[in-house]
Amino acid sequence: MNKRVLLAGLLGGIAMFAWTSLAHMVLPLGDAGIKEIPNEQGVLSAMNAALGEAPGFYFFPGTGLGPDATMQQKRAAMDQYGQKLAVNPSGILIYHPAGAKPMTAGQLGTEFLTELIEALLAVTLLSQTRLTSFASRFGFVIGAGVLATIATNVSYWNWYGFPATYTAAYMMTGIIGFICVGLVAAVVMKERLSATRAAAA
Repeated sequence: MNKRVLLAGLLGGIAMFAWTSLAHMVLPLGDAGIKEIPNEQGVLSAMNAALGEAPGFYFFPGTGLGPDATMQQKRAAMDQYGQKLAVNPSGILIYHPAGAKPMTAGQLGTEFLTELIEALLAVTLLSQTRLTSFASRFGFVIGAGVLATIATNVSYWNWYGFPATYTAAYMMTGIIGFICVGLVAAVVMKERLSATRAAAA
């Protein structure tokens, strides 16, 4: 990988991480669309009694089928699922048993590494283009960011019922993160292009 591309990706990743940290820790974007449960202790006690030490990703109400259900059984269950939804609350639950820790240095490190990889991939793709203007390079990275942002957020809103406010806030956070990468990449890659032209001359 060209040193200039690597530098653009590294600086872009740092810029994105700085922005997302600000968005989640200082601005209200990180909490948008999230509510706390009324009568929380009663709900927590019920979850602990039902799930105990079994962490996982749960959806409710369930179909009542096990992993070995046949296609015919699945179709029959889905035919009756609408009746369950009509009389029961529904949703998803990511459950961790008692003893979980708050935000750790390891989680922050994973987040930074993730955003660094995103920035490096965007800049690497940019380096394969023939875009020469600042606006075109900037726009390319933003386009990549929009693509990455809608790939999961819109599907989670559509299929799992994530709140629209939450979805919009997270999409905005992600797109602005790629705007930060795009600004850095457009400047740094300009220097790369200038050096390439000078060498060719």
